[in-house]
Amino acid sequence: MKPLQLIAQLKTSLLEEDYTYSYNRETNILKLTHKRVNRTIELSLGPVIAKYGQKKEKAIEEVVYMIHETFDAMEKEQQTERYLNPTIYPVIRATSFPTKSKQGVPFITRPHTAETRIFYALDLGSTYRLVDQDLLGKLQMTEQEVTESALFQLRNLPTAYKVDEVAGNKYYFFNANDGYDASRILNDRLMKEMQDKVEGEMTLAVPHQDVLIIGDIRNDAGYDILAQMTMHFFTVGIVPITSLSFLYEEGELEPIFILGKHANQKENN
Repeated sequence: MKPLQLIAQLKTSLLEEDYTYSYNRETNILKLTHKRVNRTIELSLGPVIAKYGQKKEKAIEEVVYMIHETFDAMEKEQQTERYLNPTIYPVIRATSFPTKSKQGVPFITRPHTAETRIFYALDLGSTYRLVDQDLLGKLQMTEQEVTESALFQLRNLPTAYKVDEVAGNKYYFFNANDGYDASRILNDRLMKEMQDKVEGEMTLAVPHQDVLIIGDIRNDAGYDILAQMTMHFFTVGIVPITSLSFLYEEGELEPIFILGKHANQKENN
C-alpha cells in the first residue's frame, strides 16, 4: 500500500468533513486537524503501511480507533477546562425563542422586555452552548453566579463601532460578529457612555444577534430611517430578534412603533 492509498482509506473510515488533512511527502507524515476540537495530531504513515502488510484491514481499524480516542481525550480535556474556568456571556433572544432544550431541559433565562429575553451561553471558542439546568450542575454554579459572571465578562468585550450619519441623525453600529453584538445592550457602562455622546433622543435596536444599533435621533426623519434599517437587519439576520426599536432613558427601555415620530405619538395618546 502507498501513502496516498492509505490516506484515501483513512478519509473513507473517518468522517472526512470533521477533519482537515495535510500530507508531507518528504517526511511521510500526515497531519489531521479536528475542526470542532481545533487540535492536530501527526501520524507517521510508514509504520502503518508496514502493519497493513501484516494485518490488512485490521491495521486501518486500529489507526482509526487511535485517532478517535486521541481526539475524544482532547475534547474531554477542553470541556473540563471550560467547566472549571467557564467563559459565559448573556445572549438576547426573542420571547418566542424556546425556553427549553430539545431534551426538555429548561434554559437559564431572565426577563428583559416584552419583545426580548436574556439567555446565557457557555463560550466554546467558535461556537457556544446555551446554559440549561443540566449544564448548570456541571458548572457547579448557581443561577445568580451565572448572571453575575456573564455581565462581568460582557464588559470585557470590545466596544468598537461604526458611525453613519443620515438626514442629520447619527447611527452607531456594533458589529464585531463574535456572537454577542446584541448582548452589548446589557452593558450598562457602555450605554451610559453612549447616552453622554447622544445629542438627540437615544434609541436602541437589536434586530438580530450580530448587530446592535444605537440611534442619535435629532429629527422626525430619523425614526423612519431607523425603522427601515431595523427591518432590513431583522430580515437578513441568521438569528433574528426583533424589528422593534426602543427609546433609552436612564437605563429604561420603551418600545416604539415607528411610523414617523408624530404617528408614534398618536398611537400613544
